[in-house]
Amino acid sequence: MIETWALRRTSADKATVGAGQARTARQSLALTAVMTVLTATVMGLSGCSSNPKDDPNSQANLEKLYAEAKEDMISGSYDRAIKSLERIEGRAAGTTLGQQAQLDLAWANYKSGERVQAVTVLDRFIKLNPSSPALDYALYMKGLVNFNDDLGLFGRIARQDISERDQQAARDSMQAFKQLVEQFPDSKYSEDGRVRIDYITNSLAAYEVHVARYYYNRGAYLAAANRAQAALLEFQNAPALEEALFIMARSYDKLGLEQLRDDAQRVLKSSFPDSSYLAGGAKAKDKAWWQLW
Repeated sequence: MIETWALRRTSADKATVGAGQARTARQSLALTAVMTVLTATVMGLSGCSSNPKDDPNSQANLEKLYAEAKEDMISGSYDRAIKSLERIEGRAAGTTLGQQAQLDLAWANYKSGERVQAVTVLDRFIKLNPSSPALDYALYMKGLVNFNDDLGLFGRIARQDISERDQQAARDSMQAFKQLVEQFPDSKYSEDGRVRIDYITNSLAAYEVHVARYYYNRGAYLAAANRAQAALLEFQNAPALEEALFIMARSYDKLGLEQLRDDAQRVLKSSFPDSSYLAGGAKAKDKAWWQLW
């Protein structure tokens, strides 16, 4: 009896377990179906939210924005182009498109009269992209931005010389061009950079002589001599050094320093044997039509 009961209980237990497994299987199938529906719904929503057309940072939208900025630059709408390029620079940082946007942004700022802002953008580009293939162009553009010899309407009427204005921008320009030709001697921009370095060097020397002349005409002979001497030391072989030597000789003569006067005259004669300054005169500077002095 015990064995029979035991067998009967075992059969009953098997029947109970079988029913439980079937119920569990049905529940599992129902849960799987619900999860499948939820997953499909979430994926559908995710797909809608990541639509490239709606993503402002997508490559397609960035390229479209850049194309619009280029059109604005071509048409002269630099203010509008600047806004678009600034957005591209922020969204495409570290990419080739982002670098191109930076260079165009610098140019747009320069063309709109924002020279300082243009230089700031170029300095940022040079700092963040030291190995960029466009680094030589960035240095060249920085030199061009500072190389501003447009005197304006009044300056052209007055025939104002570029050497008569503050020369900090010219010095910054020469520094950029020097870095260009030293780092990239074979760059297609270096040849023009060398020509501009020579021009700026002569301009800076002429500026120092202009200041020395100013001091001399006002009786500040020591200051005049020192400024002319500074031009000689910093800008060798510049054409303006002829007048610098003349100013030094005249200033030392006024100061009663005969030995220094004779030394300056001797260097002037050996360096510029045909100089009109040797006769004690000065070169006449062209005047504007309205100038009476």
